[in-house]
Amino acid sequence: MEPSGSGVGSAAGRGRLEAQAAEATFSGVWLSSYEFFSSGRDDSFEGKHYVVVVQHGNRLTAQSLPGTSSNPDSPLALDLTVDRNVVTGTWVEQTAADGYYNGARYHGAVQLLVDPTGRRMTGKWVGFGKDFDVNTGPWELRLVDGSTSKATLARYSAPPE
Repeated sequence: MEPSGSGVGSAAGRGRLEAQAAEATFSGVWLSSYEFFSSGRDDSFEGKHYVVVVQHGNRLTAQSLPGTSSNPDSPLALDLTVDRNVVTGTWVEQTAADGYYNGARYHGAVQLLVDPTGRRMTGKWVGFGKDFDVNTGPWELRLVDGSTSKATLARYSAPPE
């Protein structure tokens, strides 16, 4: 942003940032992968989902496709904002009612860096744990298909391997 006399970015500067973010196209199906440590099981695990990303300007929303979680019946949602090559936002995962976490709803923040190809984002998540401590770990989004057609969504309606 460009500084203005008040120390706040100008409307023109904000408009250019939004235009730059809008130039990159992030809509499509992405493979979401994150790692977390389970204190109760004293081990690290990986969560994977196919998510469909929809872009409106510099805003991205992502929802896991039904039945695509590596932790069955644990849907994931992301609400993100793009600022050049930095993607920042929030995440929410509703764990399976019959799974280890008994239907608990976890949520937190995520910040990712977009690689130069625009096909991969890597960064970190932060969120509270089962014991109400604050945890963090790596998170990656990798573009697998730039389409959001019904046929494409159906093709990715299975848990990632």
